[in-house]
Amino acid sequence: PVTVRRRQVQPFTPDEIDRLLEVCASDRLDAFYTIAMAIGLRPGEALGLSWPDVELDGAHPCVHVRHSLKMGADGRPVLGEPRTSRSRRTIPMPAVAVRVFRDHRRRQREERLAAGPRWREHGLVFTTTVGTPVDPAAASRRFGRLQDDAGVVRHRLYDTRHTAASMLLAQGVAARVVMEVLGHSTYQLTMDTYSHVMPTLLQDAADAMDRALARRGR
Repeated sequence: PVTVRRRQVQPFTPDEIDRLLEVCASDRLDAFYTIAMAIGLRPGEALGLSWPDVELDGAHPCVHVRHSLKMGADGRPVLGEPRTSRSRRTIPMPAVAVRVFRDHRRRQREERLAAGPRWREHGLVFTTTVGTPVDPAAASRRFGRLQDDAGVVRHRLYDTRHTAASMLLAQGVAARVVMEVLGHSTYQLTMDTYSHVMPTLLQDAADAMDRALARRGR
């Protein structure tokens, strides 16, 4: 069998997250970067979201991943199918993501009014100032500049997804649940990709067992 060497993931540290999100707060695409980090969407999945894919009301706010924005043969961004069949998924949202989506929707309405007849409606959540799809490469370059402004070491835009996964695992969320959130094709892919988090989790489990047995031995 052919051995495939995976690139080591590089999630943001908690300190880097705080500094970066503070800088992003003043950027018009703040919601895009925050959502990518909060629920682990691939950049193309986040840019491919339409407003009908986002449920903000009700007892269980969620995001339905149905499309992915990709670069077409002519160099323009186009909506396509997600990477795999498992990439089509529904992700529950934390309260912070709901708040960010609502703030972004208000901002987009203001931009639509300001653009007037220049606005080109595509129904997308994340757009340019005239309603057209955001070029993924442009979003990545913009993200790099925001990292420079925040004074953090540059990461790939895709590392926001790795950050979400690492944070979930570090907080004790089961790897199989993380697999579903990320839309991985197999459980093994999740374990292989985030094996760097597992030693910390195993040590936490050992420490918890020590505390439990110590109480029992009193």
